[in-house]
Amino acid sequence: MVRLVMHADSDRAGPCVIGGAAARPTPARFEDGFMVLMQQAQGGKPDQAQAALTQDPVSGGARDEAVVEVHDLERRFKEFVAVDHVSFSVRRGEIFGLLGPNGAGKTTTFRMLCGLLPASGGSLSVAGIDVRQKSASARQHLGYVAQKYSLYGQLTVGENLDFFARAYGLGGDKKRERIAWGLSQFKLEPYLRLPSAQLPGGFKQRLAMAAALLHRPEILFLDEPTSGADPYARREFWQRITGLAASGVTVIVTTHFMAEAEYCDRAAILDNGKVLAQGTPAELRAHAPAHAGRTATMEEAFIAIVEKARGQPPEKSVEQPP
Repeated sequence: MVRLVMHADSDRAGPCVIGGAAARPTPARFEDGFMVLMQQAQGGKPDQAQAALTQDPVSGGARDEAVVEVHDLERRFKEFVAVDHVSFSVRRGEIFGLLGPNGAGKTTTFRMLCGLLPASGGSLSVAGIDVRQKSASARQHLGYVAQKYSLYGQLTVGENLDFFARAYGLGGDKKRERIAWGLSQFKLEPYLRLPSAQLPGGFKQRLAMAAALLHRPEILFLDEPTSGADPYARREFWQRITGLAASGVTVIVTTHFMAEAEYCDRAAILDNGKVLAQGTPAELRAHAPAHAGRTATMEEAFIAIVEKARGQPPEKSVEQPP
């Protein structure tokens, strides 16, 4: 689903058609107004910093090849089950979302996939490598952006990039080339000598992503990267992610913003450590109660799926007058 924000008088030219599909009117959101005001503040000119991330195509197998496979994954902390028989697979170049509220098991699943936390049961492979048996080898193929970005606040932007490049085994001309790429792609040159602790939140996100991509990983894990970000920063983030996926990078992202599932090719909804439903955004929205004259939202679908799993009666939908 594509959302367009148009001028109030744009309907005078007739209905908008994209790829043969006619656009349907939908109620404005607060975020729409925010973006319009930001655009007006820039004099109506597009922000050049919003360009999609450019990167050489990632070499590998076919686009429909499964590069992340999870079967009956479990993680127990004594009697508490944080991840309960979770299964899913992700294809090369796909954007896959793990959706759910805080405490649903998303971050625990991520840490097991990255080899940072041992699994209590089940199997998981990344880029064809068994993570439970060879976690160090698997980590060479992936990049990871943690929820709090895992930057070294006392180090400058340049020093952080240099540290992570060395940690990934980069040196010499290759290291200088990739650091220059990160500074340019994420518009970090003006902040090169600024301690990362002093960066605004949106630029901390940029720096964390630049660091995670220095070694050109096949798979990128992003743990709630837009938490606390404004709509402007979220739009920029998803533009970059779309560019990465187009180059063949497989992206797995956790979020509790249900609307962000629309940016994913497929997503899974978790609650209490279990996968309740998974599929394309359209397939997930089909779980929501039907509404006359409009498409159900991902938030409505999520509530319906969780309430059904918890045995709660579904909330009644009330249509507001126009």
